[in-house]
Amino acid sequence: MKLEQLVQSLLLAGFFVIVVTTPAKSEDVRVLNVERSGTPTGTRASSTQPLKPTREILQLSQIKHPFKNAQMLVQAPTTQPTVSQEVVEVTGVKVNSTTKGFEIILETPKGEQLQVLPKSDGNTYIVDIPSAQLRLPSGNTFRQEKPVEGITEVTVTNLDTNSIRVSVTGTAGVPTIELFDSDQGLIFGFTPVASTAQQPQTQPQQQPTPSTGEPESETNPSTPSAGQDEPIEVVVTGSADDYNVPEASAVTRFDTPIRDTPRSIRVIPRAVIEDQKVIRLDDALRNVSGVARDNTFGGTVDAVTIRGFSSRFFQNGFSDVPGTSTFGTFREPANIERVEVLKGPASVLYGNVEPGGIINLVTKKPLEVPLYSGEFTVGSYSFYRPSIDLSGPLTTDKSFLYRLNAVYENSSSFRDFTDIERYSIAPAFTWKIGQQTDLTFEFNYLNDERPFDRGLVAFGNGIADIPISRRLGEPGDVRRTENTSIGYNLEHRFSDNWTLRNAFRVLSTDEYTRRFEPRSLDEETGELSREFRIVEADRESYALQTDLIGKFKTGSIQHQTLFGIDLSRVTTDQVVFRQRRNVASINIFNPVYGAAIPNAPLSNDDESKTDALGIYLQDQITFAKNFILQLGGRFDVFDQENTYNIEDANPTRSDTGFSPNIGIVYKPIEPVSLYASYSQSFQPNSGFTTDLSILKPERSTQYEVGAKADFLDGRLSATLAAFEIIKKNVATLDPNDPDSQIAVGKQRSRGVELDIVGQITPGWRIIATYAYTDAKITEDNPDLEGISLEGNSLTNVPEHSASLWTTYEIQQGALQGLGFGAGVFFVGERPGDNENTFVLPNYIRTDAAVYYRRNNWRVALNVKNLFDIRYFESAALSRERVYPGAPLTVLGTVSIEF
Repeated sequence: MKLEQLVQSLLLAGFFVIVVTTPAKSEDVRVLNVERSGTPTGTRASSTQPLKPTREILQLSQIKHPFKNAQMLVQAPTTQPTVSQEVVEVTGVKVNSTTKGFEIILETPKGEQLQVLPKSDGNTYIVDIPSAQLRLPSGNTFRQEKPVEGITEVTVTNLDTNSIRVSVTGTAGVPTIELFDSDQGLIFGFTPVASTAQQPQTQPQQQPTPSTGEPESETNPSTPSAGQDEPIEVVVTGSADDYNVPEASAVTRFDTPIRDTPRSIRVIPRAVIEDQKVIRLDDALRNVSGVARDNTFGGTVDAVTIRGFSSRFFQNGFSDVPGTSTFGTFREPANIERVEVLKGPASVLYGNVEPGGIINLVTKKPLEVPLYSGEFTVGSYSFYRPSIDLSGPLTTDKSFLYRLNAVYENSSSFRDFTDIERYSIAPAFTWKIGQQTDLTFEFNYLNDERPFDRGLVAFGNGIADIPISRRLGEPGDVRRTENTSIGYNLEHRFSDNWTLRNAFRVLSTDEYTRRFEPRSLDEETGELSREFRIVEADRESYALQTDLIGKFKTGSIQHQTLFGIDLSRVTTDQVVFRQRRNVASINIFNPVYGAAIPNAPLSNDDESKTDALGIYLQDQITFAKNFILQLGGRFDVFDQENTYNIEDANPTRSDTGFSPNIGIVYKPIEPVSLYASYSQSFQPNSGFTTDLSILKPERSTQYEVGAKADFLDGRLSATLAAFEIIKKNVATLDPNDPDSQIAVGKQRSRGVELDIVGQITPGWRIIATYAYTDAKITEDNPDLEGISLEGNSLTNVPEHSASLWTTYEIQQGALQGLGFGAGVFFVGERPGDNENTFVLPNYIRTDAAVYYRRNNWRVALNVKNLFDIRYFESAALSRERVYPGAPLTVLGTVSIEF
């Protein structure tokens, strides 16, 4: 069977997965068993004494309460409980010492509605509480280090939008647990496993009393609670505003902490996007080391390089349009929950990608808790942008949920003759088919119209000394883009250890461009010659993914395995009208606009189709708590077919590729991980030979070593990485035909990167980065004049770059909720073209922010380029295409949430 037929069959089969999938009964739900006599049994979970699986879920609403104050719960009834129909809000968390150890109080007036599902992992006891959400006054994560002897850490956090996770880590073993109930809420009593150096505590037990949920200290003691002799000082170290995200499961497809992954990964959460008021996603990516601005295709697309190579965007694991492509656009951040950056070759999971890394955009999902929020931003250059974010249940049983994000933007720019208009709408619906099965549909429509603007020009070894506002095209130059995507994501959990995910997406892009394109500059006269182009193009992509994720043991060795298959088809159709002769030039020092639109003949009428099939397997093997091995491999088959209608040519190419990945993680001590990895990737080549044959794919190899560490009791995380990437089969000029190419080029990038992110003290957050990148062309074929690019640095890649962004929010008192932010972004010199004929100068841009939040509303003022410096962000492989950065820009925002 041909790959084309296989792709068609399997894409069609993806739609039937929904029909044949039925919810399974829960056979592996772990619960607490408590004897009626009041003595807990079966409460200790460890590798030697696991909790026995049962079909019952302990639900407090079905448990009799002989006493009102902290009475131990009796055993759950044998009848099947009714699932709670409401997401319970937990508004406070307290940790108090007791005679046996300590207790955790989850403060809520609806504690009797909560369910608990416990399990263990090493020395950590974990309790997941579904249909609950943590909403603390100072944030949505609670962490306390060493509350009593024998306990390393206590963490209470939102596992996702509809469940809470309580984690307690013991030093000598898994602590035992007792479950209590009171008018305060739900109470967990923990007893540490005693070590030889630990003696039991002898403190009198007291009854709990209500509390406010505010952080406690020695100067603000709380009223004694159940078993409390004196309050333990607690510190809220994270929240919905936390910058430090410990996992990136969407991009790694593994439920594994970043610290246990042998790759450099950085996550930009929603908090950073809001604090910095990110309107364009490449602004958010300034907070990641090794990322630099790339060719933005006339200032109309997001485009960055990672470790010296152009990066591709993904959305929820699906490949998006390449940033520098004709079909690229500005992604809309209003619907983005977080941005995950996976550095280095990612072909083992994502197929044909550049070796520098990928960027995965995780969209907002429907919530069980009603959310109604609106935001309005106004700013410099007639900028205004209203947006809404609505979510909640559509049915009383919470089985159908929705979310709707919509935004409209209208503005001018610091560039002359600019008028920008864009709008986006992104509804999503989730159907909870059963306790084990969820189905989410997502739709996204984006319409964007803005000038096509190639920016300024190089002059000598630098940039022409003309105003950065000056346009060198014509006022009517425009680009209109329309993006539509629709897809589903189906997840079925066979048990706690086995999950099946199936997803499908269709993405359609229509693009129209009319522009006067610069060609060459006469530096003596200042005359810039131009050509005229009209481009009409459309692109459609279809993608189907199926993943099976499992956790199991072989003896004492733990495995987390991923097996997957993905298929895709991408088709493009592009028509270009071009006129190079008799097109009016423009003087860069004294421009005169109003050039007549020439008659442009048809110059290109091209079509393409690429079918791809990938099969991959990855296993993360934990030999010991401090030693992890990751092995993976992917086999790809892809067919390329190009049709050049004018030339009457139809070249095709079929290739296969194997992409291995191996990595190890070693933890000499618990907060520190040392890692090393080896990986390969491939990318289909866009070049073509004299006879229009398609060049063989590019191949890349990376070696990486690094260290990851947590500081300040886990509030602050750092990653230090060193890498080398070698990329082969790069298209170079054919010395016998200047209009053709051959695949003999080689590029190499090596460097060191440092990322630091987290919270230093409550309210004080920080992101700091540094990158040294040495990216060069190591092999090249000379052109007809004998000039070779060998030894030159790659375009737009600075050798040194760094950033620092920090915010502080007052935590208490009359000014509680008032926050300040400041950022410094440094980008070193970098070449503007691969010939290295000119240099983009280094710059330091300073940003600032001040905001105030109170209850359900927030106001903010963001200032970008505070000192109004003149700088240039990138170039487009040409001396005539240099993109200036924006001068001083002010944005004011008001938002409210219900």
